[in-house]
Formats: sequence, C-alpha cells, structure tokens
Amino acid sequence: MTAGLFSYRKDDGSGMTGKKVVVGMSGGVDSAVAAYLLKRQGCDVTGVTMQIWQDEDTAVQEENGGCCGLTAVEDARRVAERLEIPYYVMNFKEEFRRHVMDYFTAEYLSGRTPNPCIACNRYVKWEALLNRSLQIGADYIATGHYARVECLPTGRYAVRSSVTAEKDQTYALYSLTQEQLARTLMPVGDYTKKEIRAIAEELGLAVAQKKDSQEICFIPDKDYAGYIDRVCGEQPAPPGNFVSADGTVLGRHRGITRYTIGQRKGLGIAFGHPVFVTEIRPETNEIVLGEAQDVFARVLFARQLNCMAVPEFTDGAVYTAKIRYSHAGSRCRVMRTGEDSLRCEFEEPVRAVTPGQAVVFYDGEYVAGGGVITGSG
Repeated sequence: MTAGLFSYRKDDGSGMTGKKVVVGMSGGVDSAVAAYLLKRQGCDVTGVTMQIWQDEDTAVQEENGGCCGLTAVEDARRVAERLEIPYYVMNFKEEFRRHVMDYFTAEYLSGRTPNPCIACNRYVKWEALLNRSLQIGADYIATGHYARVECLPTGRYAVRSSVTAEKDQTYALYSLTQEQLARTLMPVGDYTKKEIRAIAEELGLAVAQKKDSQEICFIPDKDYAGYIDRVCGEQPAPPGNFVSADGTVLGRHRGITRYTIGQRKGLGIAFGHPVFVTEIRPETNEIVLGEAQDVFARVLFARQLNCMAVPEFTDGAVYTAKIRYSHAGSRCRVMRTGEDSLRCEFEEPVRAVTPGQAVVFYDGEYVAGGGVITGSG
C-alpha cells in the first residue's frame, strides 16, 4: 500500500520503528487514520476492536452500530485489510457492563448525571485494553482521540489539547493514570478533522466520510430513563414531588432518572415562565425547581481526584476549568478539602454545576487533572 500525501505530516516518528502498537479501532475514520499514521512511522501495528455489546441479537447490534456494533467491526476489518495490518476482535463485554453500564444506571438512580465515556476510557479503552495488549507483547496502545500525550520536563505525562479546538477530546481523558499515559499514543491530535478525512480519502478508505457517533453507544435512542427501566425490570425511580428550594410542593415529576441539573424542557409542569431543575434529592425523591439565576454557582466540590500534569493540587492554584464536555472553560482557584477532595471557586458564576459530571482543570494546553463533581455552593 502506498500513498503520496503528507506534505503536512506533523511527526517523523523517529524512535518508533519496530515498536509494537495495538490500535483501538472503532470503525470510524479517526482510529483508521491513527493506524495508518503509526504504520507509516514504522510501527508494527495491530488493529483491535473491542466487543462490548452484551447478549443482543444480530439485528439489534447492527441497528445500534455506533463505536462497538457489528457494523463498526466490519468497517474496522475492511480498514485493516486496506492498511495490510493484522486485525482482531477482543471481548470486553464484562468490563464494559461492570464499569460503564452498571455505573451509568447506579449514578442516575442516585440523582447524579454520569459521563459513561469517561468511565469507558478509564476502565475499558485503557485499563482493560492496555493490560490485554501488554500481555501479547505490545509496547503501546493507540487511539483516534483528538488529543496529544506528552512527557513534561518534570517527567510527568499529560494530555495536551489537540491542534483543533472544535474536536478536542481532552476533557474525557482526564482520569488516565501516569502508567497508562506512558504507554499511549494519540497521533490524530496533531491534525484537524478535515486533514484526517483528506488522508482517509487519499488512502481509499471507505470510512473517509463516515459520520461521527454522537450518542451513548448502548443507548442509541437517547432514552436514558427507558433504558434504566428496562435494565432494572421494574420502575426503579418512581414519581415524586417537584418542590421549591424551601420544600413547597409545586407538582409531580415522573422519576429522578428523567432529569438533570439545568434542565428546562420536558418538565411537564407549567408556571407561565421558564423554570429549571436546580437540585435532585434522591433521599426524598424530590426535584427542586428554581429560576434561571438559581442555576448559576461560583463554587463546586469534587472528589475522586486524578492529577496529571501536576503531582498534586495545591491550595490557591489557578486553572481554567471545564465542567462539561461542551463548556468553554472558566478561570478558577482550587483549595483542598481532604485527601481526595477539593473546593473550586470560579471568578465568574458558571451554569449548571452537575453532580456526577467531571470538572477538568487545565494549565494552558495541558490537563492538570480533574475529579467528579459532588455539589455546588
């Protein structure tokens, strides 16, 4: 296989010749080009797709597709054939069920809004895949994420923002460990999406213009509450009361799994003006409603901390923090409140601080670390 492109190649790949790399191939264009870039650098590349669907029949798997269905497997297999690299499907169904699907359900039932992609990255795409890859003699694993991994002058590894803010995926990677980062390659982070598609087109890859997957892969219809009801086999989150902050009953809600902080639409209750979900109280099965200004907060609290570019969070350190994937980021100051917890104070109020989501701290282009949001103040 040959290609005449790469007048805009970003990395000469020095030192990578002969290194054994397992590339996680999702069936999309990004991981396909990641495999090509590494092969062109002289790496000994093997493509792997992670089988994570449970016991669905063939028709359901084909319909769901996403980054893990049968369609994804066939797309990845065709790419591997085109690139002339070995290709395998590895079974990670148990790890995915335990660390992603069960976690997703438990978090919603506890009144929090989880981020399953972060859990999948940490425990499946890295921990499980990396361990399996090392067992078969790999030096590294690689993915098609729009991010870069760098070893800093301090000797610590950190995720650095990709060259394109539009596709940057560093937020969902904050929980990776130093050991995982030391064995990780992300070649796509040096390119824009347009460049990646152009490379795939010149290579003749059928996935060159394949659309990106937008939904949670195991809930393609986006009906999270319906999924939880089906999994639990009953109505695990019964109806309860909408209340004001002082506890005044305002109406009835349909179950806490159907709501998230900041939500305005789909509440099923009318006041003649917009109201928003400001708090979820699983212990009393109540949803607190408030005005637009009530959704803003200057302070959040987080736990389950993971430090990346810095060895620890120090009191008074100033970062730019993102509280959700789509958040542009806001300046803040952190204070430790315990061995595995901190307080984060923003210079300006931020909207919809949501327990269960991640707060990720950036020092310039580098991920300093992050944690799981537990509340706001």
